[in-house]
Amino acid sequence: MEAIQPQLPSLISNYIPTEPRKCIHEAKDIQTFLHSKAFSRLLTFIVLLNGSVLKKKISDPCHVSLQTQRVLDMLDMLDGWLAEFPPLQNPQRFGNKAFRQWHEKLQQSADSLMYSVLPQNMHDAVPELNEYLTNAFGNSVRIDYGSGHELSFCAWLCGVTMLGGFQPEDYQALVLRIFVRYLELVRKIQRSYTLEPAGSHGVWGLDDHQFLPYLWGSEQLIEHPRLKPKSVLQPEIVEAMAGEYMYFRCIQYIAEVKRGPFHEHSPMLYDISTVPSWNKVNSGMAKMYIAEVLKKVPVVQHFKFGYLFPFDEHEKAHASNLPTK
Repeated sequence: MEAIQPQLPSLISNYIPTEPRKCIHEAKDIQTFLHSKAFSRLLTFIVLLNGSVLKKKISDPCHVSLQTQRVLDMLDMLDGWLAEFPPLQNPQRFGNKAFRQWHEKLQQSADSLMYSVLPQNMHDAVPELNEYLTNAFGNSVRIDYGSGHELSFCAWLCGVTMLGGFQPEDYQALVLRIFVRYLELVRKIQRSYTLEPAGSHGVWGLDDHQFLPYLWGSEQLIEHPRLKPKSVLQPEIVEAMAGEYMYFRCIQYIAEVKRGPFHEHSPMLYDISTVPSWNKVNSGMAKMYIAEVLKKVPVVQHFKFGYLFPFDEHEKAHASNLPTK
């Protein structure tokens, strides 16, 4: 029997301004989180976006709403700010402190950015949404970036969606327009300011910085007639396909920033290349995302909870929501 498609709640008509707060402090808090509305909403959103890009290339035509375009314009503006804060030239051991200047401008401008990007009926939620947008590009104290910051951007998109900013017909563009643009921006930030990996497992992690493009990117490739998981081991295919498929762009980026044999610096991705189908890669990535991001205290301890993502136990997140390919 076909699983019931999960849905996000519509919150715009009953939204109550709420200051997000930290709720995850230790391992036992993860169990509460796993049964919270916050977890259910985040997982539902990730699964919905996953399904929206099945067999879709980045260049495939898709609906680009005015709201989508406004977010793309905002990301272009944030990219433009990087030129205002060039990396400091003096030697620095952990990350380039010029990132703090760029990030300070983001924090100071976030409210006004969102007032211009989001419709007026959403403006009461701007202070809460601010928490997720300002934490989506790295931590200015530690000068690092990782999957928790990526989750924060996903949460910002999810919050805007629950407030009516995006509709299901926008989901493909959320991944293949907005998220793809976001990835290029954070990669530029990582390289410009040499951001440290946040919460990294080192060589035994999936990736130093990202996770979601492997999940959604493998969905793009399901039933591809020629490209297989083992195709990532062929540099000429990676170069040819990086512009169309997020998964291959991730592999290309790793090759740009790391030296040495692929199986040595990225053993987990190397092992995944032996999986027979993209279906299996996608369902495995979904389970791994829960285990290595949403269940990991070092990653989600920084996530804050409010009206959009409540830490109470009223909605249940069902395992049936996961891709079961």
